[in-house]
Amino acid sequence: MTRDRRDAGGRIPPVVAVLATAGVMTGWSLRGGLPVPVVPTASAAGPAIPRGVVDAPLPAAGSTPAATGGAAGTSPTADEAAITALRQRGLRLPIDDADVERLKGMFARTRDGSPPHEAVDIGAPRDTPIHAVDDGTIAKLFTSQAGGLTIYQFDPDQRFSYYYAHLEHYAPGLVEGQRVMRGDVIGFVGTSGNAPPDTPHLHFAISELDAARQWWSGRPIDPYLVFK
Repeated sequence: MTRDRRDAGGRIPPVVAVLATAGVMTGWSLRGGLPVPVVPTASAAGPAIPRGVVDAPLPAAGSTPAATGGAAGTSPTADEAAITALRQRGLRLPIDDADVERLKGMFARTRDGSPPHEAVDIGAPRDTPIHAVDDGTIAKLFTSQAGGLTIYQFDPDQRFSYYYAHLEHYAPGLVEGQRVMRGDVIGFVGTSGNAPPDTPHLHFAISELDAARQWWSGRPIDPYLVFK
């Protein structure tokens, strides 16, 4: 039985409080350090930190990009099935006359110890039109610190999400829930978010949605493997 070490006034003597605190700190030390608070990253209402954009540097002309690969933990068979389905949809490039071979390796590239890029960056002059790569619906218009002005578009079957980031501005009248057709102009190239101000480009990503069909999540698919 533990005795209550309080004085006549009901207070814990200072020396006892110090010893108790030392005991707690010792216990934490033996367990590997101070407890670390858990920071939530998503909720049912949406992401606390939206799907970010960590742009790899745009490759110089004539450079040899790193080898491309699937997202960590994904099945090659699942990737192949998704890529085949996307090719059957006949996706067009979001930027006219973009050089597909320059997109090779961008998906897996990292920068400063960051996670894989999981997207491609298509360089183009500021205000170059951005086209919807597929028929579908504008699922979300969103502004984030990383991606700046962004668009999430779902395909007609809501199996895939197409993500366009760093826009200068949206196409006039573009709204969430709007149906678009492949080739429609939905925005314009810019440098919003964390894009270098002197390097306008489109950050473009494709994700295969899960059953929840949340606009901010999904399994990344390499766009180069779809367009090549």
